Amino acid sequence: MLWNKARRSDNVNDTRKGKDARTLTRKTLGAGLAVVALASAGLYSTLGTTPDEALLTSSNTLNPPDVALSTDSEDLQLKFVQSVLGDTEDTWKQLFAQTGRHYPEPTLTLFDNGVVSGCGYASTASGPFYCPGNQQLYLDLAFFAELEQEFAVVGDFARAYIIAHEIGHHVQIELGLSEPFEKALLDQRPVTGDGGLEVRAELQADCLAGVWAHHAQQRLDWMEPGDIEAALHAAAVFGDDYLQRSANDVPRPETFSHGTSQQRANWFKTGFATGRTDACDTFAAEDL
Repeated sequence: MLWNKARRSDNVNDTRKGKDARTLTRKTLGAGLAVVALASAGLYSTLGTTPDEALLTSSNTLNPPDVALSTDSEDLQLKFVQSVLGDTEDTWKQLFAQTGRHYPEPTLTLFDNGVVSGCGYASTASGPFYCPGNQQLYLDLAFFAELEQEFAVVGDFARAYIIAHEIGHHVQIELGLSEPFEKALLDQRPVTGDGGLEVRAELQADCLAGVWAHHAQQRLDWMEPGDIEAALHAAAVFGDDYLQRSANDVPRPETFSHGTSQQRANWFKTGFATGRTDACDTFAAEDL
């Protein structure tokens, strides 16, 4: 992935140890009552975990040589995150503008070990997540190193997919695409389980990540051989069935929150193949 082709975003708030937090002057728009309800419900996490239910642990993190957290490596990873976020901004600005909408840019906060977010405390083990209450994404870069060691999730595009999935949550709320899920949360109705509203919301974010990848590739021509396969592998690793088996558990569909490996990969492929947000209506789909 030739990520240096992308414009770097100014909306990265680097709060890692030894770093001076950036002062952000841009203001984002609130999304109303539904956002407040979603914030109180918890995190939008790629892994589908909460701080108390993490599969990965953040203690004793090992860093392979190519991702060792030296100063130079940190700077390179910061530039990568800025570039991916910048291209999501450029892509979604264009797509929102086509329907006469304004795209409010979210902030991405980098942290070490743990962070107090607008949705409560989270650790590295929670995985990257989106908090709708303050329209921020949160990411500990050590998470990528853990994924590489534990699940062989490697490659820049796989990491870009993870960021794009969280941006997908921001997009679906702004466009009202996940309204059935938001309304269920407001009404305090059950949302978990295979085929449930939470699964559909997460699969929609996967599809929207694919929509972003489609348009980014058309504009930048930055993908290299193996990039799509790396993203699909990352999507599969985050499937509920895969994660439960990895924890030596039998898959329990009634507990699913993000969908199966196959479902996650398929919906990313749908978004990438079509480049259309209307192809991501997981709430109307009979067969996920």
